[in-house]
Amino acid sequence: MKVAIIGGGIAGLALALNLHERGIGCQVYEAAPEVKELGVGITLLPHAMRELTALGLQESLRRAGIENRASAFFNRFGQLIYQEPRGALAGYAYPEIGIHRGRLHTLLFETARERLGAERITLDRRCAGFTQDENGVSLHFQTSTGAAAPDATADIAVACDGVNSAIRKQFYPGEDVVFTGINTWRGVTRHKPILDGRTYIRVGSIKRGKIVIYPIIDDVDGQGNQLINWTTEIQSDRAEKNDWNKPGHVEDFIEHYADWHFPWCDVPELIRNSEVLFEYPMVDKDPVDRWTFGRVTVAGDAAHPMYPRGSNGSAQSLIDVRTLADLLAKGGDPREALRAYEAARTGPTAKVVRTNRSNPPDFINIRVEELTNDQPFDNLDDFVTQAELKELSDSYKRVAGFDLTSLR
Repeated sequence: MKVAIIGGGIAGLALALNLHERGIGCQVYEAAPEVKELGVGITLLPHAMRELTALGLQESLRRAGIENRASAFFNRFGQLIYQEPRGALAGYAYPEIGIHRGRLHTLLFETARERLGAERITLDRRCAGFTQDENGVSLHFQTSTGAAAPDATADIAVACDGVNSAIRKQFYPGEDVVFTGINTWRGVTRHKPILDGRTYIRVGSIKRGKIVIYPIIDDVDGQGNQLINWTTEIQSDRAEKNDWNKPGHVEDFIEHYADWHFPWCDVPELIRNSEVLFEYPMVDKDPVDRWTFGRVTVAGDAAHPMYPRGSNGSAQSLIDVRTLADLLAKGGDPREALRAYEAARTGPTAKVVRTNRSNPPDFINIRVEELTNDQPFDNLDDFVTQAELKELSDSYKRVAGFDLTSLR
């Protein structure tokens, strides 16, 4: 059996590694002409680390990133609302790692080249479409210049080509992303460690401005500073959708954070000192019940694009590809394996997509904001107990598949 993997991102490369572990041949086709360390930060939650540990990558990831010890929630006045241990300190069998996305991608890329062979990853191949019949799949490609590239054939094809998947567009030609007025800006800043230098921080809410802050590289400059990842979210009824293809501008959003000068972090300074600045619309797509069409299926963001909240997109993608590899390894007609994969994963991922819309992890912040009438508090227990806030946190973990019971 030969599997064609369309897209050499996190999901595509992880699928290749999983297939190789099970003795299944594959070829990866990546649209980029070269692999660079691009992007900002990403958090690998325990259920993501479970999948990457099974591929023998845990120690490499520990060295490349920072292990989170805690998660902390603050209101927009800098007051601590709730804090809990994370990863191994919370009792999980796997750590929680904050890492630069480019480092993660490079690690997966180099590992795949080493284990599968460099010839198994073809760069500069953007999939333009496919045809299939009883005998297999034919894939049609273009280069980055728009020139036609040689077709390729396989027994099955798995599209891991992201939220704007060309393959999914053939299945759902009229579909578009769902935008509800939330825009985000992301950056990375060299900064002294914030709090203990091992905490994932959420401040505020999308109604008046929210920021997520966490470290991704230790001692980035030899002077004790960390590379700090930050992401802002702002919702507006009048907002136009941010453009993925444009650089961000501080002036477009800094007013929401202008007075966020906290004893533990000067947020405007953190934002203004960013080394890079990207703008993104917060979008997803409505869940669909069907991913598989004959010999072709989708995985990762191509299957279930979700709001980037709770660091769950990468984890769900990694679970997708391990599940698919396990089913293909059973042998038999690969089309049956694709249908079984669809049956196993559409339900759980649809639940995460919907939960990220309505009750994301930072619902704790939103709830406290409502209870306190968005004012500073003297004693939070007058409004809500820590036990109630813990239940809000735990309820999200249960839906997202990384509650302590299932991953201990």
